[in-house]
Amino acid sequence: MERVSMEVHADLQRERAAATISSEHFAEWWAGGRERLEERRALERYFFDDPEFNDPKHISFMSYKELYEHSVAKGTRFLAKLREWQRLRAPVDGTGGLTGGLDIKTLHDFRLLISGPLGTALFQQSFPLRLHFAMFLPTLLNQGDEEQKKQWLERAWHMDGIIGTYAQTELGHGTFIRGLETRADYDAEHEEFVLNTPSLTAYKWWPGNMGQTANMVVVLAQLYIKGKHYGLQPFLVRIRNEQTHEPEPGIDVGDIGAKLGANAVNNGFLGFRNVRIPRDQMLMKNAKVLPDGTFVKGPEPLLLYGTMVFVRVLIVHDVMVGLLQAATIATRYAAVRRQSPIEPNAPEPQILDHLTQQAKIFPQIARGVCYRLAADFLWQFYQRIMQQLEAGNRKGLPELHALSCCLKSVCTQESNEGIDALRKACGGQGYLASANFDNIYGLATAAYTYEGEYTVLLLQTARFLVRQYEDSLKRKVLPDSINYMRDTTRLRWTKNLLANAVRALEIVAASKVRVAWEQIRLERKRGQSAQQAANLAGIQLSTAAAAHARAFLARNSLRELKKLQRNLKPELGGVLQQLVEIFVYDTFLRQLGDILKWNHIAVVQVTQLEQRYEQLLRDFRPNAVALVDGFDFHDRVLGSTLGCYDGRIYERLMEEARKNPLNEEPVNSSFRMHLQPLMRGKL
Repeated sequence: MERVSMEVHADLQRERAAATISSEHFAEWWAGGRERLEERRALERYFFDDPEFNDPKHISFMSYKELYEHSVAKGTRFLAKLREWQRLRAPVDGTGGLTGGLDIKTLHDFRLLISGPLGTALFQQSFPLRLHFAMFLPTLLNQGDEEQKKQWLERAWHMDGIIGTYAQTELGHGTFIRGLETRADYDAEHEEFVLNTPSLTAYKWWPGNMGQTANMVVVLAQLYIKGKHYGLQPFLVRIRNEQTHEPEPGIDVGDIGAKLGANAVNNGFLGFRNVRIPRDQMLMKNAKVLPDGTFVKGPEPLLLYGTMVFVRVLIVHDVMVGLLQAATIATRYAAVRRQSPIEPNAPEPQILDHLTQQAKIFPQIARGVCYRLAADFLWQFYQRIMQQLEAGNRKGLPELHALSCCLKSVCTQESNEGIDALRKACGGQGYLASANFDNIYGLATAAYTYEGEYTVLLLQTARFLVRQYEDSLKRKVLPDSINYMRDTTRLRWTKNLLANAVRALEIVAASKVRVAWEQIRLERKRGQSAQQAANLAGIQLSTAAAAHARAFLARNSLRELKKLQRNLKPELGGVLQQLVEIFVYDTFLRQLGDILKWNHIAVVQVTQLEQRYEQLLRDFRPNAVALVDGFDFHDRVLGSTLGCYDGRIYERLMEEARKNPLNEEPVNSSFRMHLQPLMRGKL
């Protein structure tokens, strides 16, 4: 990767020279091979070397309106340039597509492109057309029948008169989708659906791209035929005129305003008043309405929400990228910043030498690496289940849904906490906009809520876990991800601390599921309905699902580590071993209360694990900078004065301060207008 021409800070030079691993070897593994690494670097250079993609000023100095308009302009240039890249790299491709053919793998790869390092480098407040590729196209692909895909999919892929989004959430209802109010009444005489927003709370609220950008939406609405309710169904609706972009008749649409982050995405509101669409604009792969109004039910209700499952699978990868960007910034800053002598008469050390600083940063690096292992597993699992569904086998879908829900919840929560901890690890400098923690955190924290709120998703996983626990009592076969429930033996503490910690986390998860199940049974015996019993057991259920996610993350990391070490160079395998152990022990110690509650562990055993954890922090210390270098984040990706490759933090902080518009004139006009009259007693 090309680096800035400035001299590299001496401390970072020493860190890199003293490392026992090669950053380049790690980068090659992280990217999936040498060819992929070079391809990604070439694509980054293709954009970063183009001055058209430089921001005229730091986005923190732009107004909300300026940022949106600037992002849309840059976003359209990005797509045009990406198409040109594809033509240059694959001239025989006759599709004209962005990445060749169009299938779920193509959409997955493109989604990772716009939400990964390149996308975040160019669009620190998110890619403005993200929802078109992340949700609109996957919905057309997975929910449309063959005729509908022929009619709409190719046009949408090429953005031929179509910019789309996915409109589910309403002002009054979010994750509880059965409560959505927008309705579609079928008019058999005209073979049309009539869409209406019956109340203020029924307005679609939050869909990205929808305020000013999109001209078509997939709308989830309650279907009624002759007054009879047939549940939620997806409808394809044009909301803005293809030529003028004016709202279509009966459409009330606009932007909902500035947010904590992702302000380039243009989230919107949408209301309908007697908006008519043809019958064939209900997406009918999984359920359909015949011309005479006959409703044909689909084979699997969960398939209606397939787009959300797809996005949740990808969110684990998204937040991993943000967490590791923050960890790279904090690690490089801690290697350059010197403060607080350890020995009274010694010079100030690098703050990375303080064990307390290592305990703030290194577990987040480890967490990001283990989230990457989980994200890869989850994507492969998703592909396998989708192939089974196409063959008519729906057996694995509930497990996929449950796993994607709890991992999405726990990974977003802990990534948010991790990014903020890394910001704090940079002291006051981390609070500056030029450090870029605000943009990284803003994108990550949005994921905590969108595509399923944290607690609601945990409760969905918990329902699955309770059913599986009941099956375990009946000696039925359990899905792989919860096979640990079969083992009812107590923890046997051995010399293998890593195996001890993983098993202890699994025992906590199994015990919490059992307690939740017992609580539900108790409430039912007290006369409560099944629904109210689940509500009263909600705390136990949600914590059981979170424990299941942590147990899975720990077990998956251990399993994947063993696979990786067969093929990796020994030095890389050794460092990955350290990171997996740090992650598992950190998870163990953060859940120590629950672990001691459900496992018989002596004080000396906990102390043994704590000492091993602290030793691992010290052992990993020499390779910390080299390893984050191996994530191969270009300076443009990090967008941070504190995290640049050259480590010249003080020069960059001052350079950014001098770019501040408030420093363009020696005396601001507010002095003569307000401050001077105040000091002269003339106010």
